[in-house]
Amino acid sequence: MALDRIQTTTGAARPEELGRTLIHEHVLVGYPGWELDAKAPKFKRAEGMARAVDQMHELQSFGVKTFVDPCPMDLGRDPVFLAELSQKSGMNIVCTTGAYFEAEGNTYMFRQMSVEDVTEIYVKEIEEGIGETGIKAGAIKIATGAPTVSAYERKMVTAAGRASTLTGVPLISHTQDGCCGHDQIDIVTGEGVDASRLVVGHSDGADDPDYHRSLADRGAFVGFDRFGISMFQPDEVRIKNILKLVEAGHLERILVSHDSIMCWLGRPLPYAQRFEDLLAALPKWRSTHIFKEIIPQLEARGLSKTQVEQILVGNPRRLFSPGHG
Repeated sequence: MALDRIQTTTGAARPEELGRTLIHEHVLVGYPGWELDAKAPKFKRAEGMARAVDQMHELQSFGVKTFVDPCPMDLGRDPVFLAELSQKSGMNIVCTTGAYFEAEGNTYMFRQMSVEDVTEIYVKEIEEGIGETGIKAGAIKIATGAPTVSAYERKMVTAAGRASTLTGVPLISHTQDGCCGHDQIDIVTGEGVDASRLVVGHSDGADDPDYHRSLADRGAFVGFDRFGISMFQPDEVRIKNILKLVEAGHLERILVSHDSIMCWLGRPLPYAQRFEDLLAALPKWRSTHIFKEIIPQLEARGLSKTQVEQILVGNPRRLFSPGHG
């Protein structure tokens, strides 16, 4: 894949077409086995689509042009839904190949496969398309648990690194409890990936500016991508640590998002019985929260509008297309 093209669910986009980008959000999420839950509310596709279109239009009112949905293949990924949503809303949507971490993923089949098998699957979804849809993944999701990387996760991240080297697409990660970012960097760089092609996701789960700086020092992007999820970290802590990373000279290594979910498949166990209850408990966990509240706070504390645009526009563009942005 040419590095001057970014694969979206509706075709290839040029780097300059990305614009303001949210790097880690979700349209649909369902934990493995959600479809077996007879007590779960039935997912109504038309209602979900209408809700998602409305939310995309609201994001567009804040100038957002690209929505990256790094949903792994075992958490309810639906590229057809994403493509239809892109067509109806006009939002660029990037979907991913890749798998979730062992404790919360669907691991049986992948556990039986060799790292070569998994690599070939990832490459196929990037170069040929997902299933029979023809919709190509534009990035690879990797995920590790805590406090250490399991043998299964190491195999999956290794396969992702090899697939990234073969195809040129970037890696977007999940880290659990804000740890193991350096393990992720070690594994993928060991497979030939430049650290600048990796977002160490959910790094804001650690209130540790030295950790954030150490990731950036190695050239990786640092994901402050769970704004609004107060049960994991207060937003004030995230804001403080972004400013510290900027002060350390790493503005160009910061990416922001919410890890928000528009439609939950099944019940959001163990957090709540109904998705509506979870949303009520987290009133700021919405894909517009950064624009409504976080950016004004960052600017009030000294971040310039040019620096904000570097985080929202330049940095995502450089992740997907090195040399641009």
